[in-house]
Parts: sequence; structure tokens; C-alpha cells
Amino acid sequence: MGDLYQRLTEAEDVLNRLTGRDGHDVVAVLGSGLGGYPDTLDGAVAVPYSEIPGFPQPSAPGHSGTAYSLEMGDNRVLLYSGRVHHYEGYSTSEIVFPVRAAIMSGARKVVLTNASGGCTPGIDPGDLVLLTDHINLSGLGPLRGDNDERLGTRFPDMTDVYSPALRRKATEAAASVGISLHEGVYMWWRGPMFETPAEIRMAITLGADLIGMSTVPEAIAARHMGAQVLGISLCTNRAAGLAGRKITGEEVIETAGRAGRLRALFDALLPRL
Repeated sequence: MGDLYQRLTEAEDVLNRLTGRDGHDVVAVLGSGLGGYPDTLDGAVAVPYSEIPGFPQPSAPGHSGTAYSLEMGDNRVLLYSGRVHHYEGYSTSEIVFPVRAAIMSGARKVVLTNASGGCTPGIDPGDLVLLTDHINLSGLGPLRGDNDERLGTRFPDMTDVYSPALRRKATEAAASVGISLHEGVYMWWRGPMFETPAEIRMAITLGADLIGMSTVPEAIAARHMGAQVLGISLCTNRAAGLAGRKITGEEVIETAGRAGRLRALFDALLPRL
């Protein structure tokens, strides 16, 4: 595999060269069903992941595997249309590689979006939720193995994984376009099977408001490198046992694809981060 820092430097160099920029200020990862957002933007430079060394190739529906670079306000913004997941067979270090490369490119603010199941009353399908914290019972993390101090400290603090300052900016941006936001705790579920009703009852008991199959490894890696993280979850369904019917992947993708409010929020938020 070679030295991680060198591989990230190579990916950063290629990313900057292909986008025609000397760096980026913000990176946003677009989760399930949200990858069409760059199509609404003018002037975005598209770079397939296949052209960037070290970038894994998504196979999940709704994840195209393309990076888009553009200017929004005073920010040079990098949009990742799609991510890979542990259930696709990737390690956590592979999952977080694109986010690490963006941070190497200068992106000190990381916006992570996902589609999730709602666990608690008051969070319903179609709602947007700012993540205040996460729960990781997977036993997995992207920091396992030797630590390179050039990337971050061996034992990074996780008190404020999701930046209160960025949450305030998101709330202000949402208010400017008439969008209401909830706040909640996200639990990472490795998948690809959805959770059982008993597992959802466990998640609720432990304090989870949402549950999904991504985001947590990227948030850990970003904090390891000293970047600020904003997590935004689109609730696409009530979690198992709470809606009185079965959950399907098609339902999640369909609901996420109608996420016009998230696109409107991004239009207002990304230029002001």
C-alpha cells in the first residue's frame, strides 16, 4: 500500500491539477440519493474518482463516484458525489481516503451528508437533522494501526466531533431560506442489512435519534486531521419496527432523491462556511 501520507499527497496533487485549482476550502460528501446536486450548479469541474489515485469506486445505488470543484461565494468547494461503505468490502482507511485527500488540499471544513432511518418521535421522513454526536458500536475505526503525526495525533479528542460553530452557521443558512432543522445523535450501522426492531430498540435506549451506514469513519478521520465537521442527515424512513411496514433500499433512494430542501440549504450554506 505504501506510505499513507505520500499516497494522500499524490491524490491531492492530481485532484488539484485536474480541477485546475491550487486547493479547496470546503469539502462536502453527498450521501445516498443526493449525488444529483452538482447537476444544478454552473461552472463545476467534474473529475471521476477513477482518475484520482487511491480513490475507491462506489458500487451502491445513488453514488456516482465523481468529484466536482467550483467556487461558491468566497469558498473553493469540492463536492464528492458518492462514497464507499464498509458493506461494499472496503476498509475504514479506504472509506476515508477521499476526505483525507480533500483536507490535504486545504479543506478545513468538512460537510458529511447521509440518508438515515429515524428512531425517535419528532424526526420524520423528509426531515433534515444536524448531527450533534455519534455512536459507534461497530468495533471499527480509521485510526487503527501506526499513526502518522503529520496527519494527526495518536489519540484525537472526540468531544465535539460535529462543530457547534458550523451547526450555528447551518441553522442561520436554513433560516435564511425558510428551512427548519432538527438536531440528533447518529448511530453507525455497518449494513448492508437494515436493522432489526430489537436492534432499533437498543439504539433508542443508547440515545440514538438516527441510524445509518456511513459518515462516522469520515468524521473521525477529519477530526484526526484537525478539520471541522458538519453532519447533516436526511431522514428517509422510520427505522425498523416503527413504521408498521418493511424497509427497502428503493424507498430510501427515492425519498433522498426528492431532497429539494437539502439542495436549497446547500445553496445558502456552502458559500458562507
